[in-house]
Amino acid sequence: MNFPSSLKYSKDHEWIRLEGNTAYIGITDFAQKELGDIVYLVINTLGQSLEQHQVFGEVEAVKTVSELFMPASGKIVEINPALSNNPELVNSDAYGQGWIVKAELSNAAEVESLLSADEYKKLIGQ
Repeated sequence: MNFPSSLKYSKDHEWIRLEGNTAYIGITDFAQKELGDIVYLVINTLGQSLEQHQVFGEVEAVKTVSELFMPASGKIVEINPALSNNPELVNSDAYGQGWIVKAELSNAAEVESLLSADEYKKLIGQ
């Protein structure tokens, strides 16, 4: 499994990548493997400001439905348009084309409280 060291990780299996004050958010390679084939994403929070750990959407896979949690507080400013026709991008490219939302962070310091790649690997027993 792949765990880029340039990202931060939540205990809920989301990752976050900062570009200035904009954050790309998705689910980890581990999470997508556990979920199985992803068939649909429900994100009804575009334009909303959410606190860290609040639910921003759901991912539906063949096996189950799972909630998606904000790794840091911010406003959802974009939903990955590619996922509406190709939700399987989350399976095939979790850290690249499979990003789920972009957010403008309201408290970037929260990112520092998230896990490093090595800490996340320990959390999942890798």
